[in-house]
Amino acid sequence: MAVRKNQANLTATEKRNFVNAVLELKRKGGYDSFVQTHDQFIMSDRDDSDRVGHRSPSFLPWHRRFLIQFEQELQKIDSSVTLPYWDWTVDRTVNASIFGADFMGGNGRSRDAQVMTGPFAYSGGKWPITVGADDRPFLQREMGASGALPTRAQVDAVLAMPVYDTAPWNSLSEGGFRNYLEGWRGAGRVHNNVHVWMGGHMSSGVSPNDPVFWLHHCFIDKLWSDWQRMHPASGYLPAAGTANVVDLNDTMRPWNNVTPAQMLDHSSYYTYA
Repeated sequence: MAVRKNQANLTATEKRNFVNAVLELKRKGGYDSFVQTHDQFIMSDRDDSDRVGHRSPSFLPWHRRFLIQFEQELQKIDSSVTLPYWDWTVDRTVNASIFGADFMGGNGRSRDAQVMTGPFAYSGGKWPITVGADDRPFLQREMGASGALPTRAQVDAVLAMPVYDTAPWNSLSEGGFRNYLEGWRGAGRVHNNVHVWMGGHMSSGVSPNDPVFWLHHCFIDKLWSDWQRMHPASGYLPAAGTANVVDLNDTMRPWNNVTPAQMLDHSSYYTYA
């Protein structure tokens, strides 16, 4: 059974193995397909039309499946690798261990937001950006330039919400856990504000260009797992017959063979430490 750990608790070997697997997936050409998929779905998801990966109840099961697929690709390279998560309620500065030169690397420089340190720096020759928002070939970050990382108190307030989601099942939904966690409603604006705080590629549709994407979304997935444990009687909504939305037993694109119902229990894939 795979165990996903807090990145702050990884050993030097675990960090190195994760980074090397990500770099190898990039070298083989498989990494950029994940960037393309995410960009396709974030750009096509709208409040008033068909929506799957964002602005919708399936935001959480869609990304859970996305992370599982990515993790499985890494494990084909190194079977010891699992996705770590970044608890940004604790590790909240540009000097946190996640941004060390031995792991994710640091902030972008002021002139052009180019990341200059760590294994994903363009100067290392192993991380060219080929699916970008512009033609710049390097990873970009502007950490702390906009927004603020959510606090633990803000996260706890969202976790206390007992209903999974509410009509109209988009970014305008009020009172539902999913929309407040995704970050369209509430003071915390949890998931979205982390993307904004990171800046650079993380604030765009091609956010998986920054490997921090996976650690951030792994923590979002953990928070959903925590919420499920806290509210065992509160299931995925809506159940059926909802226009432009993935209901409980509808299949999710692009896989077309997995439903939200099949993603509710992650225990056959991984657990969280």
